[in-house]
Amino acid sequence: MFNSLSDRLTSTFKNLRTRGRLSEADIDATVREIRRALLDADVAVPVVREFTAAVRERALSSEVSGALNPAQQVVKIVNEELVDILGGATRPLTLAKTPPTVIMLAGLQGAGKTTLAGKLAHALKGQGHTPVLVAADLQRPNAVTQLSVVAERAGVPVFAPHPGNTSEADDPAADAPLIGDPVGVARDGVAYAEERQHDVVIVDTAGRLGIDEVLMQQASDIRAAVNPDEVLFVIDAMIGQDAVNTAKAFADGVDFTGVVLSKLDGDARGGAALSVAKVTGRPIMFASTGEKLTDFEVFHPDRMASRILDMGDVLTLIEQAEKAFDAGEAEKMAEKLATGQDFTLADFLVQMQQLKNMGSMKKMLGMMPGMGQMREQLDQFDEREVGRIEAIIHSMTPAERDNPKIINGSRRARIAKGSGTTTTAINQLLERFDNAQKMMRQMSKGGGMGPGGVPAMPGGPGMGMGKKSRGKTQPPKKGKKGKSGNPAKRAQQEKEAMERALGGGPASTPSAPAGSAFGVAPQKKDEAPDLSSIELPPGLEKFLGR
Repeated sequence: MFNSLSDRLTSTFKNLRTRGRLSEADIDATVREIRRALLDADVAVPVVREFTAAVRERALSSEVSGALNPAQQVVKIVNEELVDILGGATRPLTLAKTPPTVIMLAGLQGAGKTTLAGKLAHALKGQGHTPVLVAADLQRPNAVTQLSVVAERAGVPVFAPHPGNTSEADDPAADAPLIGDPVGVARDGVAYAEERQHDVVIVDTAGRLGIDEVLMQQASDIRAAVNPDEVLFVIDAMIGQDAVNTAKAFADGVDFTGVVLSKLDGDARGGAALSVAKVTGRPIMFASTGEKLTDFEVFHPDRMASRILDMGDVLTLIEQAEKAFDAGEAEKMAEKLATGQDFTLADFLVQMQQLKNMGSMKKMLGMMPGMGQMREQLDQFDEREVGRIEAIIHSMTPAERDNPKIINGSRRARIAKGSGTTTTAINQLLERFDNAQKMMRQMSKGGGMGPGGVPAMPGGPGMGMGKKSRGKTQPPKKGKKGKSGNPAKRAQQEKEAMERALGGGPASTPSAPAGSAFGVAPQKKDEAPDLSSIELPPGLEKFLGR
């Protein structure tokens, strides 16, 4: 969502790094570009003014002028101010000392409250809680049915004593009385959770297309009836500048305790959503990044600021890897490398499947630092490539997976036909696997560790694979001198070349044995050298016992 803002800020800092010292004019130009980038991203004007004023004040101080790298210090200041805009520190859920913990969801219609209720319940269930969903949205057609479906997918129970509106015809007039009592349903839902010993209650409330008194009064009545521990304001990150006005209205009417950004995977500018925390003083607690139940994450202001500045989000990537990767399989692979066993295509398949369990490859690659410069390549990346690799390996026999060298032309044709691919795809996969297998062999032998314990890549020492890395271990070979145009000098060069070919010295001088500095051949260990052939000046023979 923040691609445009990220590109603008990255371009600004790139120009800034070309200057060794920063003048006041340079800082003013940088702040001006940051202001334009934030306004283009739809960030609220008061927030932009406060942000740029803070950045300019700090950039003109000794904090930057006394730094060894002033440009890098400006980037650090912008990062810290972005973290402050996004809420500062990460804010976890407040759980009740005496269960159940009641969480109320509020927001406009279409913001994604019902879907978010299922995502939140699924995440809490994974943490060992026993949540229950309460269907208190009796106004929107089929809202109760939708919540029941979401609860079934999340594997959690739902309290829905009333079906609510089942079609638009059930509520012909805008001011018609609601079917059922949402306040009573919410109150009964909490009692149901206490009776069934559920430790978390998530109440899904009704919304409107816009702010009105009926909506605010109903939300306020539900809050008074259930006394929630958390009131989460769900806001669509794509609605633009109206997000600020909506957030202010809900803060005054319902007094929410935290914000949830939904549809964060959209392609809108989304800057207004970043203004909510600063305008309302309430922290952003969660973010919804897709349609699946697992596309839900805790909002970390520092990590989001790093993403916007194209510094990556390695910590989130590591957390996702820890959830997706099987500890048993990882231990088995480590033991296999330690014992010197070969890395096979079956092992490669297991690794690919665990990568697939982490979610979208584009999202994972996008969390790597500097990947904003490769956005076009990321957009062209085909998520189905992992599925094709799985199909190719599944089309092989167990013997072929253990020993890919036996895969000849006819076997490649059979595998390509079985996997629905081409022999070219088979060749590319086997070539990539061969490189991976070489790297694994070097790591298992212990000789493939580069400087600092970095595993060596096949083809060069350490992490190098080109001429630079080879130059660190052996001197470059001297080029051969060309033949001179002078006949006498050319004859001398030919003579020297003949002498080098015959033994490395003049033709009249016998060459010394290899490894000898004084013309004495090297002896075997514990064997006395043979000195009988050495001619000594008169009078020195007695020292050799002659």
